Amino acid sequence: MRTTTRQAGFTLVEIAIVLVIIGLLLGGILKGQEMITQARIKNVINDFNGITAAYASYQDRYRAIPGDDAGAQARWALGANAVPSSPGDGTVDGAYNLPTTNAVEPESRLFWWHLRQSGFIPGATTPSNVASNQPTNAVSGMIGAQTGLGAPTMGLAGLIVCTANVPDKIAIAVDTATDDQSSTTGSLRAALQLTSNPAIPAGPYPAYAETGANQYLLCRGV
Repeated sequence: MRTTTRQAGFTLVEIAIVLVIIGLLLGGILKGQEMITQARIKNVINDFNGITAAYASYQDRYRAIPGDDAGAQARWALGANAVPSSPGDGTVDGAYNLPTTNAVEPESRLFWWHLRQSGFIPGATTPSNVASNQPTNAVSGMIGAQTGLGAPTMGLAGLIVCTANVPDKIAIAVDTATDDQSSTTGSLRAALQLTSNPAIPAGPYPAYAETGANQYLLCRGV
């Protein structure tokens, strides 16, 4: 007597349920990624706005520019390495991305020490090589400030704040939300990065290209 073995399989209903679950999971992942991107866009914008507000508040209180403040050393007894290189001349000397010198800090780093010491931005106020460190943005890039003094500033005049390592999608969204969507005009400019936390290049500055791999250095006039 012959017997047959019946193999169990998925019904169409079961397959449909599995596909629906997979679709919901994928949708949730994509939605989560988009929420993270939107949060980073807001963080970059808030960094620019917060630093601008802190800078204006410092000027209003002390009648001086942070980093270039001739009275900061005596006001807070900060020590010899907190002496501006050319105090009170209206400029913040040094590039935005300079490292610590473990001696007299350049004004572009004193900028952060003075703002922290005044309480306008959070962060350590001692020791000096930590208190003068540049902060980081939402994508772990450096945030810095400089005036220029002949150094490239993407055509921006006066004090500028730069934020580095910004992915192309976020950079474009920030420019769209706050300026004119152009990397070469307006109050916000951008340079394509070839290295992490680069010095501001001399140019030319190409238009934005969203490839998913490009990173940009964003600089805005304060």
